[in-house]
Amino acid sequence: MDSTDFEDLHRRLKTLEEENLHLKALRVADLTERKRAETALAESVERYRTLFNSIDEGFCIIEFFDGPHGPLSDYVHIEANPAYTQHAGIPNVVGQKVREMVPLEAGGWVELYGGVLGTGVPIRFERELVATGRHLELAAFRVEPASRRQVAVLFQDITARKRAEAELQHLNETLEARVVAALAERKVLADIVEGTNAFVQVVDPQFRWLAINGAAAGEFHRIFGVMPRVGDDMRELLNDLPEHQQAVIGIWSRALSGEEFVEVAEFGHPGRDRRSYEMRFSTLRSASGDQIGAYQFVYDVTERLEQQKRLGEAEEALRQSQKMEAVGQLTGGIAHDFNNLLTGIMGSLELLQSRLSQGRLNEIDRYVATAQSAARRAAALTHRLLAFSRRQTLDPRPTDLNRLVTGMEELIRRTVGPQIALEVVTAGGLWPTLIDSSQLESALLNLCINARDAMPEGGRLTIETANKWLDHRVAAERDLPPGQYISLCVTDTGTGMSPDVIQRAFEPFFTTKPIGQGTGLGLSMVYGFVRQSGGQVRIYSEVGHGTTMCLYLPRYYSKGAEQPAAPETKTAARAPNGQTVLVVDDEPSVRMLVTDVLEELGFHVIEAVDGPAGLKVLQSDARIDLLITDVGLPGGMNGRQLADAARTTRPALNVLFITGYAENAIIGNGRLAPGMQILTKPFVVETLAARVLDMIRAGAMPK
Repeated sequence: MDSTDFEDLHRRLKTLEEENLHLKALRVADLTERKRAETALAESVERYRTLFNSIDEGFCIIEFFDGPHGPLSDYVHIEANPAYTQHAGIPNVVGQKVREMVPLEAGGWVELYGGVLGTGVPIRFERELVATGRHLELAAFRVEPASRRQVAVLFQDITARKRAEAELQHLNETLEARVVAALAERKVLADIVEGTNAFVQVVDPQFRWLAINGAAAGEFHRIFGVMPRVGDDMRELLNDLPEHQQAVIGIWSRALSGEEFVEVAEFGHPGRDRRSYEMRFSTLRSASGDQIGAYQFVYDVTERLEQQKRLGEAEEALRQSQKMEAVGQLTGGIAHDFNNLLTGIMGSLELLQSRLSQGRLNEIDRYVATAQSAARRAAALTHRLLAFSRRQTLDPRPTDLNRLVTGMEELIRRTVGPQIALEVVTAGGLWPTLIDSSQLESALLNLCINARDAMPEGGRLTIETANKWLDHRVAAERDLPPGQYISLCVTDTGTGMSPDVIQRAFEPFFTTKPIGQGTGLGLSMVYGFVRQSGGQVRIYSEVGHGTTMCLYLPRYYSKGAEQPAAPETKTAARAPNGQTVLVVDDEPSVRMLVTDVLEELGFHVIEAVDGPAGLKVLQSDARIDLLITDVGLPGGMNGRQLADAARTTRPALNVLFITGYAENAIIGNGRLAPGMQILTKPFVVETLAARVLDMIRAGAMPK
C-alpha cells in the first residue's frame, strides 16, 4: 500500500471516526430528548389527574358499546372524578352502565350523548336527573378519534338555583296578588288604629310625629289647645305651655332611650278638664332591629279610676261594717262572761259583808273562795282577749321546743284520757325558738283539748316538731317572711272541719261546741299569741278525716336554748332590815294593795302617782332598793321611761314592771335588761311577795 493509499485510508478512517462520533452524539441527544419527552408526558398526566380530581365540577368519560337495544345503545362510565358523586348524587359510577344505573331515563341520556358521538358536535344543556332529583347543567364533547366511542361530560348541580328561579317565578306570578293583599291588610290595620278608642302616637328620635291617629290628635288638641300633625315637632308645638312641655318631653325621652313601660298620669290645663291616662310606651324598630323611634297606646282611664276609688270606698265601708259586727260579737261575748263573773264576785262580797255584820263567820270562807274563783276566771278571760288582740305582755326566752313538748307529754296524756292514743314525734337537731314558754304550753294544751273533743269515740293524737325552711312562694302562702321556722303540729283523727268552720275558727267567741261547753276564745288566743310572737297558725282539715293544727315559729339564732327559769321562792316571814321599795302606780287601789303587802313583809314603802313624781324621788338622796312601777302611767312618762331615767343615776337599781296591758315595744319585746322583770296584772298576793323577795335577794348578792 503506497503512501497515497495510506493517506486515503487514514482520511477515510478519520471520516468514519468523525461520523461515528456524530452518530454517538446524535444517539445521546435522542436518548436525552426521549427522556425529556417521557418526563414531560408524566408531568402532563399528573397535571391532568390532579386537575381531574380537584375540579369543582363533576367530570366523567363514558364509552358506548352495543347493547341489547341495538348498536351503541348503552354506555359505561370508564372514568369519573370525586365531584361526580357530589353533583349527581350517585357514588361509585366507574364500571356502571347507564341502563343499570337509571333504567327509567337511560334512553334519553343515550340519545343525547349518542348524538355527540355520531356528529362530533359538542353540546351544552340543562336536564334533571330524576333518579336523584338533581338539576344539572352539562357540557359534552367527543373524545377523538371517533373510533374510541368515548364522550367526555362536564357538569354541575344547579338544583338550588333552579329552586330559587322557581320561587322567584312564583313570587313574580303572585306579586300583584300579594301587593293587593298587603294594601288591604294595611288598610284594615289603618282602619283599626284610626277607629280604636286608644290614642296612638309614633315619634322619631327628634320628637317629630311619624304617625298619629285621629283620636290622639283630637285629645291632644282638647288637652293642650294645639292640633298636632305628622311631621310636627312636639317640643315646638308646646312652646307656649312650658310646664306641660317638660312633662311630655320627659316621659317621651324615656321611651326614645329604649325603655318600655306603662305609666298612669293626669294631664290637662288647670282651666280645662283634667283626665287620667294609662300610657303604654314601646320601642319602634327597623327591619334590621335598630331603634328608629317609639310609639304609645294611651287609654283614658279617668272613669275606671273613679270606679276603683268608689269600689275601694265601698270595700272599706264593708270592712268597717264587718269590724263593727266583730266588735259587737266580741263585746257581747265579753259582757256575757264578765256579767256572770261580776255576779259571782259582787254577790259573794255582799254576802260576805252581810255575814260579817251578823257575826256569822262560819260561812265566810265559802264566799271568799267563790269571789276568788270568779276573779281568777276573769283574769284568764282578759289574758285570752289580750292574746287574741296580740297585746298581751309576753316574756319570750330562747326555748327548746322538744324539751317543752316532752315535758308536757304526761300532762297531755292525763288530760285527753285513755281512750285516745298519744304519739309524740320530735325532730332531731331541732332549732331553738324565742317564745314565751308558759304561753306556748297553754296554747299546746288548748290544741290538745280541742283535738280530744273532736274525737268523742276515741282516736289518735299526734304531736310533731320539725325544722322548716320556707322559700318565697311557701312563705307567701303562709303570710310569713321567707326564712327558717320551727313547726309544732297537733294532728287528730276526729270529725274534721268544713271550709266555713276553718274560715271562722280564729274568731273570738266562735265555737261549734254546745252552749256552756266552750267560750270560743281558745283558738283565737292561740292565733293571737303565735302572731304576736312572729309566727303563724295554719289549719289543715277535711270533714270526717281529722284535723292538723300547725304552729310556725321563727328560728332563734343562738348557741342553744336557755333552761327554764327556776321556780320562785316562797314568801319569807320578813324582809331584810332597812329595805326600801318605791311603788309608782296611778291606780290608788293597786298602790294600797302593793303597799300593804310590802309593809306586812317589813319593807319601807314610798308611793308615787305618776312618772314625774317617781323620778323626783329617784333623783333624791332617798335609799331605793327596788322600783315597782306600772308600765302605763300618766304625766307624759311611762314606766319604762321612768326605769331608764332612774338607771342613769342608779345603774344597779332592780325594777319590777307590773302591767295589765302594755305594748311590747315599750318594755322591749320581752328582752329586758338584767335586773328587770315583769309581773302581769291581776296577780296573786303571794306571787307578788315572792317575786319582790327574790329580786331583793338577787340585788343584795355580790356582783
